[in-house]
Amino acid sequence: MRILVLGSGGREHAIIRKIKESPKVDKIYAAPGNGGISKDAECIDIGVMDKEGIVAFSKENAVDIVFVAPDDPLAAGMVDTLTANGIRAFGPRAEAAVIESSKVFSKNLMKKYNIPTADYEVFDDPAKAVEYIENKNRYPVVIKADGLALGKGVIIAQTHKEAREAVKEIMEDKKFGDSGNKVVVEEYLTGPEVSVLAFTDGISLVPMVSSKDHKRAYDNDEGLNTGGMGTISPNPYYTPEIAEICRKTIFEPTVAAMNSENRTFKGCLYFGLMITPDGPKVIEYNARFGDPEAQVVLPRLKTDLVDIIEAVIDERLSQVSIEWKEEAAACVVMASGGYPLAYKKGLEITGLDENGQISGAEIFHAGTKLEKGKFYTNGGRVLGVTAEAKTLEEALAKAYTAVSKISFEGAHYRTDIGKTK
Repeated sequence: MRILVLGSGGREHAIIRKIKESPKVDKIYAAPGNGGISKDAECIDIGVMDKEGIVAFSKENAVDIVFVAPDDPLAAGMVDTLTANGIRAFGPRAEAAVIESSKVFSKNLMKKYNIPTADYEVFDDPAKAVEYIENKNRYPVVIKADGLALGKGVIIAQTHKEAREAVKEIMEDKKFGDSGNKVVVEEYLTGPEVSVLAFTDGISLVPMVSSKDHKRAYDNDEGLNTGGMGTISPNPYYTPEIAEICRKTIFEPTVAAMNSENRTFKGCLYFGLMITPDGPKVIEYNARFGDPEAQVVLPRLKTDLVDIIEAVIDERLSQVSIEWKEEAAACVVMASGGYPLAYKKGLEITGLDENGQISGAEIFHAGTKLEKGKFYTNGGRVLGVTAEAKTLEEALAKAYTAVSKISFEGAHYRTDIGKTK
C-alpha cells in the first residue's frame, strides 16, 4: 500500500512511525513533513490546505489512503474533497470536524444531549461578555475563542482585570483572528485532567489508552498555554471505574449525538476531560490525534494501525480487536527558547541519534529541518523525546536521560512532566 500523511509535526511523525510498522505498507509520503520525518517517509512540498495539490499528487502516485492529521485541513473539508475524488481518506468530514473547529457548536451539542461539561454562555459582543463575567463574579473564569487557535485560544483569567483583558485580546485585538468573533465564557472546573483518544467509524467507538498532557510552558504549571510540553500514558487518575462512567455518559453519547445531528464522525475523536468532584466532564473535543498525546499513545499500540484505519473508513471497526502494550510511555517536549512567544529558528541540533540516544527511547521530530545531513530547529516545539518502560517512573527517567544528550541554543523543556497534579 501507498499512504500519504498530511502534516509536519511530532504527531505526524508518531503516526508515520506506527504506519511504517505495518507489513501492508511499502511507501509512505508526508506533505509537507519535516527534517526528522524525511528519514521515515518521502516528504513532498505540498501544503496541508492545498486540496487540488493533494488530490493531484494522490492520483498521480496511486496513493491508497490519505491520513489527514491536523485540525485546519479537516475543518476546511479536505476529507470531503478527497472522498469526492474517489480517494480513501482517514479523518472526519468538515460537518463532523466542527466539533473541534467551533467551541460554540460543541458546547451547544453537549447541552442539548446532556453530556457533562462546564456551565457556559456564548457571546459575540465583548461588552456583554464582560458584563456577564462581572455579574457572575466567580474567578478564575475560562474564556475561549470559538474557532481554531493552534491550541492556544483558551485564557484562564484569575481576576476581573485579567478577564476584561482576555475578552479584549480575543474579540477586539483579534489575537487569534476570526477565531475570536465569538467567545465561550465558561465556569472553571477543578480536578485532574485526562486525555482520551478514541477510534470511531460512526457506529462503534473504541477508546485508546489514556494520557495526560502538560499545557503550560514552565514547571509547576506556570507560564502561558502551549500546544503541549509533554505527556504520559497511562494517566494515573483514569481508573477503570472512571473509564466506564466516561464510556456511558460521554463517549458513546457523543457519537450518538453527532449521528442525531446528521454529522457522523469517522476518524480519531479526542476527549479532553476533567475528573471533577461531580464526576468526569468534557473540557474540549478535538477531531484528530492530539499532539503530543499521539507520541505516547501510538507507541503503546500493538494492533496494526493500517488495519484500524481501513476498518474506520469501511465502517467495520467492531470487527477489529485492538490491543495495547502494558508498558508506560512518557514524552518530554524540547522547545525553542521563548516559545510560545517569539523564538529563533535555524539553530543546529547536536547529539541527535536516530535510535533515541538510549534503549527504549525514540525521538519524534516536530519543528526540524534537515540540511546537508544536519538537523536545525524550525519551529516552537522542536522534538518530542519519548520513552517506554515497565513503569511510568522508569519511562520518565529514560526520556529525561535521552533529553540530556540533545542540545541546541536556548533549548527549553519542563523538568516536571508526570509529576504535577
